[in-house]
Parts: sequence; C-alpha cells; structure tokens
Amino acid sequence: MFKRILLPTDGSELSLKAIRLGLDLAKTCGASVIALHAVPPMQSLAYMAELVADIGFDYAKEATRLAERHLEEVRVMAEQAGVPFERVLLFGSQPFQAIVQTATDRQCDLVVMAAHSWEGLARLLMGSETHKVILKSQVPVLVCH
Repeated sequence: MFKRILLPTDGSELSLKAIRLGLDLAKTCGASVIALHAVPPMQSLAYMAELVADIGFDYAKEATRLAERHLEEVRVMAEQAGVPFERVLLFGSQPFQAIVQTATDRQCDLVVMAAHSWEGLARLLMGSETHKVILKSQVPVLVCH
C-alpha cells in the first residue's frame, strides 16, 4: 500500500509517538521511511544586527545539534524495527513548507505526524504546522494525537 513514509520530527514525545506508529505501518507495508527535521529561520531584528549575528551563529549550532539528536533517535528506532531509513535536515524554511516539499521531492505516499495541542493564544499566534501540512499536502497525512 505505502512505499515511502515521511516522518517529521521535532523531538517531542508526541512526535515520537507518531514515529512509532509510522514505523509500525512501514514494517507492515514493507515501506521505507524518511525522517525529517526542519529548522525554521531565526527571526531577526534589523536594528540589532550585530547581536543577532552572534546569536544566529549559536542558534544554528544548537539547532543542528538538536536536529542531529532527534534524527539519530529515529534512525535507531527504524533500525530496531527493521525498516529502511533515510534522513533529511533542512534549514531556513517553515516546518510545514519543508514537510510538504520533502513529501513531494522524495515521492512519499504518506506523511505521519503528531498534532500538537497548542491552545488559546499560542495556537492563534503560532498556528498549527500539522493543520498547514494537511491543507497543502498532495499526499495523505495521518495525524496522531
């Protein structure tokens, strides 16, 4: 049924729950998985350019370290499940855009991801990456709670 499943991860417990489900599904279908971690751009303020340059370097370094840790965790889980695994680390795009683009570029036929439970003002200000993926994706999206 499915041949290539995209598993976006942000390292949260909810995302790990979705990854476990995606790996079980991949194993059942004989599919491979692609783990994706997208690092969004750091928002900067023009009048603080020098400070932002210093922070930006630290941000990129720390974001890369965390992303590598999250992707390694998925690799280990995939290896334990006996599921073929690829990884993608992207910088500079919004997570939903990276997910939709990777699903297209890598010819995925399913995206399995978590629905984070942002509430109130946080949901209004941050939006829902999962909701944006559902609206923009050309492939089915399986949402885990």
